[in-house]
Amino acid sequence: MSQENFQVVRKPLRVRERWSRKLDQRLSLRFPRLFAAYARLIGRLSPDSRLRQAAVGRATRLGLEAFNRRDLDALRVGYHPDFEFHPPREAVEAGLVDSYYRGWTRNLTYISDWSEVWGADLRLEPVELIDLGDRLVWLAVLPGRAQASGVALSEKWAAVGTLKDGKVIRQQDFLDHAKALEAVGLSE
Repeated sequence: MSQENFQVVRKPLRVRERWSRKLDQRLSLRFPRLFAAYARLIGRLSPDSRLRQAAVGRATRLGLEAFNRRDLDALRVGYHPDFEFHPPREAVEAGLVDSYYRGWTRNLTYISDWSEVWGADLRLEPVELIDLGDRLVWLAVLPGRAQASGVALSEKWAAVGTLKDGKVIRQQDFLDHAKALEAVGLSE
């Protein structure tokens, strides 16, 4: 797919160390149907819409902050009930993880297994959010330390999320920014 066939909005992205949920996260957990309607409306907007950019940027930032503090209920809000996760190819080939995980409960298994290997310090430091309309690309750095060996890790991490009804229904992770960008028809 060539870049001329879709709109691309690229934004730098940063997260803060937040140890509690923001009001909108608490409301989305308390009123999931209301949040689902909001997500559908935002999902219909063009990627260059200022409202969509603000909403998607904030949702992404809050989701990454939730991941970093392991608040998996708050993280789940942005994911479709039929969510399917595909880990990085390198982890699958090494036999560390399954080739895909269907449903949020199975995804929790993946997060738990990954956290056991890399320890509680595992976090994502985002670099950029790319909105393609029906897909989002997240680029980040994954610093950490292996729990058993103490080996320091600073990998590039990227994910391509496919949207349905304004929520992520499929996510493919990569340990290389260039491969994630290539997967959506972009270059660095």
